[in-house]
Amino acid sequence: MTGRDVIIRTDGGVGRITLNRPKALNALTLGMCRGIIGALAAWEDNAAVSAIVIDHSEGRGFCAGGDIRLLYEGLRAGGQGVLKFFRTEYRLNHLLFTLRKPVTCIMDGVVMGGGAGLAMPCRYRVATGATRYAMPETGIGLFPDVGGGWFLSRLPGRIGEWLALTGARLDGADCLALGLATHFARREDLAEFQAGRLAPSMAPPARIDTLRDEIDRLFAAERVEDIVAALTSDASPWASEQLAEIAKKSPFSCKAALRQLRESRKLTHFSGNMRMEFRIVARLIARPDIIEGVRAFVIDKDNNPRWRPSRLEEVSDDEIDAIFAPLPEEEEWTPLRKE
Repeated sequence: MTGRDVIIRTDGGVGRITLNRPKALNALTLGMCRGIIGALAAWEDNAAVSAIVIDHSEGRGFCAGGDIRLLYEGLRAGGQGVLKFFRTEYRLNHLLFTLRKPVTCIMDGVVMGGGAGLAMPCRYRVATGATRYAMPETGIGLFPDVGGGWFLSRLPGRIGEWLALTGARLDGADCLALGLATHFARREDLAEFQAGRLAPSMAPPARIDTLRDEIDRLFAAERVEDIVAALTSDASPWASEQLAEIAKKSPFSCKAALRQLRESRKLTHFSGNMRMEFRIVARLIARPDIIEGVRAFVIDKDNNPRWRPSRLEEVSDDEIDAIFAPLPEEEEWTPLRKE
């Protein structure tokens, strides 16, 4: 099946899913998520398909996440369609995590937000020299969802906290060193690699290895305010850079993200994590920060969001507790199948 936004086909016993919105950095839509879910479900029970590959067509990125402009328009229209998108996207994430057949994701170029949500549940994840991985959601009033709580909270030390609060970008070598990728291939070798004619490449040295001690030391606190205080008291230029990045983010989102990672570490099933993340997103899309964040960075591009509240100290523990509370039973997220 060939669609405008995603190309789905089989090739010699391999099911192939190719994201095909290059001008939008392959940003995901509800239709794309539904199409991929349908293909995965059909191939899992098809003996003629032994493996599945997810990649992208031309352009700079595997996937930059959900379509933020559509999200913005949906929120301004009342938000019901937005919640339907998140429910479906999270079901896709969970289906990939539990699929019985091996799925390989080619993490070439931009792999951010929802793109990471597609990649991380796959059994094999191939980074390249062009990979740029990030979970930048706190910068638009959201949080690292699509399973981000599960994957970030299980990274070494406090790297997950650093990525969630700053939106820092990792390259392919970093992803391999942290286990976010399972293999590394040179971009120019991808066709040969996917055809099985070439083994994975050696990755260059990972920059993240030089930062681990600083990250673990400065992002060790359980409260965002205390992390900010540690960065403020540190004289290094790197600490100042991290402080500046956090200052750009939604204070409410930063507190939600830090709590999210702490709660995710306690969970034993991916479905429980996705249920928790759906509760959070259902509450956050009703708050003003996401519309303001998208306006500031995507629509008007003035890069001057007016967060509400504007200071970390103004976000109460009770407010954060409330976004993690169970939804009414009929509104809770459910997977397509049990783990």
